[in-house]
Amino acid sequence: MLTVREALDTLLAAVHPVADTEQIATLEANGRVLAQDQASTIDVPSADNTQMDGYAVRALECINGGAVLRVAQRIPAGTVGEPLEPGTAARIFTGAMIPQGADAVVMQEQCEAQGENVVIRHTPKAGEWIRRTGEDIVAGSTILAAGTRLRSQELGLAASVGLATLPVCRRVRVAVFFTGDELTMPGEAPNGQLAPGAIYNSNRFTLRGLLENFGCQITDFGIVPDSLDATRATLRAAAREHDLIITSGGVSVGEEDHIKPAVEAEGQLNMWQIAVKPGKPLAFGNVHRENGSSVSSPTGAAYFIGLPGNPVSSFITFLLFVRPFLLRLQGVSGPVEPRAYQMRADFSLPKADRRNEFLRVRVNAGGGLELFTNQGSGVLTSTVWGDGLVDNPPGRVINEGDIVRFIPFAELQH
Repeated sequence: MLTVREALDTLLAAVHPVADTEQIATLEANGRVLAQDQASTIDVPSADNTQMDGYAVRALECINGGAVLRVAQRIPAGTVGEPLEPGTAARIFTGAMIPQGADAVVMQEQCEAQGENVVIRHTPKAGEWIRRTGEDIVAGSTILAAGTRLRSQELGLAASVGLATLPVCRRVRVAVFFTGDELTMPGEAPNGQLAPGAIYNSNRFTLRGLLENFGCQITDFGIVPDSLDATRATLRAAAREHDLIITSGGVSVGEEDHIKPAVEAEGQLNMWQIAVKPGKPLAFGNVHRENGSSVSSPTGAAYFIGLPGNPVSSFITFLLFVRPFLLRLQGVSGPVEPRAYQMRADFSLPKADRRNEFLRVRVNAGGGLELFTNQGSGVLTSTVWGDGLVDNPPGRVINEGDIVRFIPFAELQH
């Protein structure tokens, strides 16, 4: 069996980021991946300005801690004051430019207004409460690197230097379908009663939700009948216009599992057994594109990932393997593995497993981790109850109080 590390390294070595780019409004770029480095044409701040509401002064005129100065002018943000005359102060407001001649700002809480004068009850140092020109960003410097997945803070940074549009990689196009004649969609069971042996297709909702979190363009081919011809036809249609095809279920070698022979007929496939619990089977390969496809890629094919059918296995294998693959496919150039944290286990796991276990846990009021009692691969309630996963290496038992590696779901879903 492959280790989790070996499987992930193989996936990331095989992926080629999408090449197509587009220029879009910065306001619309949340979640997109930057295609080119972005540099600032201006200094930020563009001029020395005040961090506080207060009074702009000459520090040397306030060395006695009780200087009385005439308030000669008022400078709101967005206006330019006059040069500061000796023996005077300027009433100034946060963000306003420092007037020529002033070298410090005294916050208003340390001052007392007396008619046309102000008493400075503080001994300021030169530069106090002044933001210097270029303190945040120097003109000509790179502020955002290509391959950055843009969040709200990156958009704000781009806007702070006047970038109204940004070049981004196009959205990744993902096709999904689901196999299994036992699958039923919510709302479709007659009188709300499932037929014997039928189950609701929860994976369709889980996987689509995950793909939406990553800003993918999704085509949902729905539930495909358990037949080789139907599966091959769906694969051909999906490959024509998509970068990645994801399926759930049908990746074993049973007589009714048609994914393997269908992908092998339409492309190439590797069937992996991974030393991971839950989620042992994973299929990875590609599906050839027919002539006339509108999608260009270095491989000339759509990538294919087949996930297991059990709901928790499908969810966790997506987070562990599809997520980093998808980020790299989108053009993310930096780290794609989630951050993990060292936390205390407030539970015990006395029996070691030969596989790498990913345990559903939640953070308790004491700052430790509690374990969901049923870690079965079909117990979807564990993913709702939990805050994340404990990454437990093969062969390791956990004793209460041990420090374990915790990966929050919040890290795994962006």
